[in-house]
Amino acid sequence: MEVEGKIKMIGETQTFGSNGFRKRELVVTTEEQYPQHIMVEFVQDKTDLLNNYQVGQPVKIGVNLRGREWVNPQGETKYFNSIQGWRIENLQAGSAAPGQTPPPADQFEPAQDLKDEDYDDLPF
Repeated sequence: MEVEGKIKMIGETQTFGSNGFRKRELVVTTEEQYPQHIMVEFVQDKTDLLNNYQVGQPVKIGVNLRGREWVNPQGETKYFNSIQGWRIENLQAGSAAPGQTPPPADQFEPAQDLKDEDYDDLPF
């Protein structure tokens, strides 16, 4: 799943607990008839992906939807959702963030040592 829009806010990295869990929040504003302000969490090593981005940049973010159940002390069940980012891409022409752009296809060397049985297109 992906979310596109302009960065409205980038939070500081927060560290929780003795295990060093890290989280960083970003808010992106969609560009549609009714713009939405979507908060996306980046966790652990993914927090570093935001270091090269600034407020106002147009981005495309790869996200996963997460949900969890919690039972409070009174026995009531509550549900919580979060949007977790795992990839971010700069959509501004000509200014890709370092490490986010794959090398051009012409930089790959073709394989020279293929055998006839290597051309089987079955996925298993």
